[in-house]
Amino acid sequence: MKRILFFLSACAITLTMTSCKKVEGPGGSSTITGKIYVQVFDAANNLINEYDGLDERVYLIYGEDDTFYDDDVRTSYDGTFEFKYLQKGTYKFFVYEDCPTCESGKNVIIKTVEITDDKSTIDLGVINIRD
Repeated sequence: MKRILFFLSACAITLTMTSCKKVEGPGGSSTITGKIYVQVFDAANNLINEYDGLDERVYLIYGEDDTFYDDDVRTSYDGTFEFKYLQKGTYKFFVYEDCPTCESGKNVIIKTVEITDDKSTIDLGVINIRD
């Protein structure tokens, strides 16, 4: 009986200690922001139009080792986006753009960012994508 109680106590302490460690993802107080700007090119690769990327889908991966996205949002009417309530840690942001020379027709733009402080805002700035 003492062995069982000791084992259960050890398990409870281990779970308590490991559950307090916060990892990348929701539950924090930081934000990642940015803006998508669309550039349209003709067949000769001349810029023919550009505008704020409204309703573009952008993605966020929690951590460095994952390859599948954990969160996604759509940009606002002015191309801006934000991922809120994030923990400290490393994140990978990505967005797709058109690519006429790529086999899939799409290219991915990836940026890795690190949140080092609580209540911080990481601004990715303006991200140009082709359409």
